[in-house]
Amino acid sequence: MPATLFTHCTLFPGAWSAVIDNAFILVEDSRIAAIGPMPETPPPGTARVIDVGGKLVMPGLVNAHAHGAMTLFRGMADDLALHTWLHDHIFPAEARCISPEMVYWSTKLAAAEMILSGTTCVADAYFFSAMSGQALSDCGLRAVIGHGIVDFPVPSVPDPAKNVATVAAFIAEWQGKEPLITPAVFAHSPYTCSPSTLARSCRLAEETGVRFFVHVAESRNEIDMIIDPRGTSPVRHLAALGLLGDNTVCVHGVWLDDHDLDLVGRSGSRIVTCPQSNMKLASGIARVPDMLRHRITVGLGTDGCASNNSLDMFREMDMLAKIQKVAGGDATSLPAQAALHSATTAGAALLGLPEIGRLDPGSRADFIVLDLNRPHLTPFYHPDLLVYAASGADVDTMMVDGRLLMEGRRILSFDVDEAKARVKALARTAQPAG
Repeated sequence: MPATLFTHCTLFPGAWSAVIDNAFILVEDSRIAAIGPMPETPPPGTARVIDVGGKLVMPGLVNAHAHGAMTLFRGMADDLALHTWLHDHIFPAEARCISPEMVYWSTKLAAAEMILSGTTCVADAYFFSAMSGQALSDCGLRAVIGHGIVDFPVPSVPDPAKNVATVAAFIAEWQGKEPLITPAVFAHSPYTCSPSTLARSCRLAEETGVRFFVHVAESRNEIDMIIDPRGTSPVRHLAALGLLGDNTVCVHGVWLDDHDLDLVGRSGSRIVTCPQSNMKLASGIARVPDMLRHRITVGLGTDGCASNNSLDMFREMDMLAKIQKVAGGDATSLPAQAALHSATTAGAALLGLPEIGRLDPGSRADFIVLDLNRPHLTPFYHPDLLVYAASGADVDTMMVDGRLLMEGRRILSFDVDEAKARVKALARTAQPAG
């Protein structure tokens, strides 16, 4: 891969860092080879030179929880309670629609939205996950792909007795297959997976060295839905089964009390918060400042765009910071830099990808370029503006693993119009008859 030299950058290396004016970034192969002030720029040699004067370079955003293929269901069932939305609308729609073709093309459409809004890495969870992995690999995004496990028939696993074995085969196929794709285990939730299924799923993740994801405490009354509860809360249920640990990622974590937070913190488990999805479904507001006080690594995700309805992580950061201020009645409860950290460095660490999330020599070349020459970004006093004013529409250029995926708002890695046309065709069968 030819080297690329970015010049005249306004450089933001990562959360809690100062902005460096008039800098360069040299990318060789898949990594950042050098960073520094423009007067110290090395001779370009054969490197392609891209002048990004007037633009800001920052780490690519990490969407730590999404269901990309659910782009097909965006706007299908809005303004509904979580249980009604999921059981009366989404599960039936999935039963009608899920196929390898649907997962591939709907995930490609999600990739287009994520690239255009600055996400360079995503933790995706769905069914027919080999197709999700192939779609995201074909688009050039970095991804952790969790294959779904539930205790009822789904199109990709019609016999639920084979649910864990199916995921084991997926992991065996994808470990080391594509450099940007890492497989994972996604046990949907304690109310769709029995204690035995949860335990076998977690054991598979540990034995294969991949992450174990599970939806936990998304709704107030979730404990009443859990299959054979072993504790008085979803977190206590997981703890009683021995499933908390530094390989476990709990998604949502809205309804956690102090004891739950203590269990998660002491176990080393991580949490992904999805504020917009939780707000739209009236699930509640996660106690993120308290999570951080318990030394829990907190990542940020959009959830599926059927419940958000956007995959724009800039919107998600803005909402995360603001909703915590409202919930705590304190404008200082979660600063913008903490939101940036959750969407970059913390998200990368949570996924087991320490070489991304910051811009340093030797790190992977996963970054985005934002156009600062916009009215809403002028003047640019401080990186907090990236949380409170920027949007995905401000992203001009994206590089992942040293490869340009987008330049001048034009996606280079695949045909977006083809993906849109395919999903529009699939949508004709998505709605129930009548």
